Amino acid sequence: MTETQMLVNQTANAYQWINKLVETVPRDKWTIIPPTLESSIDWQLGHLLISHYFHSILVIRGHQMDILQQLPIRQYSEWFTVAAPSLSVGKVDSAKLTADLLLMQQKSLAILATVQASELDDPLEPTPTAHPIATTKGEAIDWNIQHTMYHCGQLGLIKRVVDKRHDFGLRLR
Repeated sequence: MTETQMLVNQTANAYQWINKLVETVPRDKWTIIPPTLESSIDWQLGHLLISHYFHSILVIRGHQMDILQQLPIRQYSEWFTVAAPSLSVGKVDSAKLTADLLLMQQKSLAILATVQASELDDPLEPTPTAHPIATTKGEAIDWNIQHTMYHCGQLGLIKRVVDKRHDFGLRLR
């Protein structure tokens, strides 16, 4: 397995964890913002949608016109990166947000599958906003995985507060 294949597999696994976790929470609880956590499932998904675009598409291959034509990226960026979670409530239907996230994940994986191992040390594609962590394409892909799993932990906490502990299939006595 090449380094690129490993990064694509890890990205796909991180996306699967997000999707598996949130599908267990009733949709009517996705907009609840627990005071201590000050975030919601909807906000987390919107934030991940934008971060997947930035960390695994934009800085790797530049803007993708198909995505920009299908999704309201500018609005999502305003609602899910700049604005507080409470300001994003009611801006988008949870089902649409989920569908858009899945589309973004598919596009991300398709883009990452085109990256050659020789490109991993290449500088990022230029963007108006500097990448907060990475200077190379390999670092950006790696950060996307780490960032996704960081938010998976946040989603797990939100799920526990608004619904119940996630059942990982453990057979506890």
